[in-house]
Amino acid sequence: LVRVADLSILVAAAMKVVLALALSAEALNVARNPNFAKLQGGYLFPEIGRRRSAFVAANPDKADKIISLGIGDTTKPIPEHILSGLVEGASKLGTQEGYSGYGAEQGMGDLRQRIAESCYANTNIKADEVFVSDGAKCDIARLQIMFGSGVTSAVQDPSYPVYVDTSVMFGQTGEVDANGQFNNLVYMKCPKENNFFPHLDEVPRADVYYFCSPNNPTGAVATKAQLEELVARALKDGSILVFDAAYAPFIKTPGVPTSIFEIPGAEKCAIEVNSFSKYAGFTGARLGWTVVPDALEYSDGSKVRDDFNRVMTTCFNGASNVIQSGGMACLSPEGKKEIDSLIDYYLGNAKILQGLADDLGLDYIGGDDSPYVFVDLKGHSSWDTFSTILEECQVVTIPGAGFGPGGEGFLRFSAFAPREACEEARRRISQIDIFKGQ
Repeated sequence: LVRVADLSILVAAAMKVVLALALSAEALNVARNPNFAKLQGGYLFPEIGRRRSAFVAANPDKADKIISLGIGDTTKPIPEHILSGLVEGASKLGTQEGYSGYGAEQGMGDLRQRIAESCYANTNIKADEVFVSDGAKCDIARLQIMFGSGVTSAVQDPSYPVYVDTSVMFGQTGEVDANGQFNNLVYMKCPKENNFFPHLDEVPRADVYYFCSPNNPTGAVATKAQLEELVARALKDGSILVFDAAYAPFIKTPGVPTSIFEIPGAEKCAIEVNSFSKYAGFTGARLGWTVVPDALEYSDGSKVRDDFNRVMTTCFNGASNVIQSGGMACLSPEGKKEIDSLIDYYLGNAKILQGLADDLGLDYIGGDDSPYVFVDLKGHSSWDTFSTILEECQVVTIPGAGFGPGGEGFLRFSAFAPREACEEARRRISQIDIFKGQ
């Protein structure tokens, strides 16, 4: 008979063999989600960061000279009154009477009410149609969870990459074609000659249309008449319009809508995503919201709002209590004044960048009611121009090709840099041939 001690030794040895075999295996026995294999290269902004890092590694003596007119990250500090709201929210957590744990996944009731009153005063939007979150980008992904893989989505071309990549991730698209566009995804061509607004009569029907105004990347701002056309098209198709209004506070021109819900009928076809990121420098604090009207219904009569509520309560524990306190301060009278001051500062930067385009003798759009200036490169390569400006001037820009084929031949300048950086970037770039070698 085998002794117990000997049996234990045999079992331990066998386990070591099994473990060694497992550790030597090259991959897990789990198949990769095939939709991720469809994604093209890296997400645009990390790729910009990678190229910037590679330049710094090759030219360490120029690292401290780099100016970024690239990613739309704010640079001004959070203003005093708005900051006091964040401080107050944090301080409450240190007291017995002020402490709060989990909150409502949909957001604090007072903040939802204030958003409805402050941002949708000229509409019929109610507080219970507002869902507070950690940002518009995250909410786009949550909307995609709700829509699922069975819908056909439409995106602008050029387009903010999140709309495209999340559609791919959730299995809504086919493979990519020779032009770098995905089958089963509708691309709404937005030509320069039409102020980067699509010719809707040429756009095939989709279940979900994604539209951003003021637009990222082009800086184009849709007129009231254009938004009326967009809503009419969605209503005609029986489709949902996801309207990204993250840059709405930059609109200063009278008569230009800052919300899709200023358009009659939008409550029956539209969802709006928005964010405090550009309002108040909350890119790091993370706070946004999505409006899903009660009148928005699926073909079976069920309410879209109820499904989005289910996503929020299942996949999200609610925005930070501290940050929501800051959100309340943002929408107070004092906070609104501070936001206006921030917006005016960045729009002043945009004027400088418009001047840079003028210095180069290039046409552009944006910069008036938008923090982005989209410069026409007269047919030259956007990635090559990006590289020339980085190497010759140590200035980071964004190549339009990163936003889709419709962006090739354009370069995006962002006004979110400090004022002196915008002025210095203008001085440097205006002195070189940005098309060198092309």
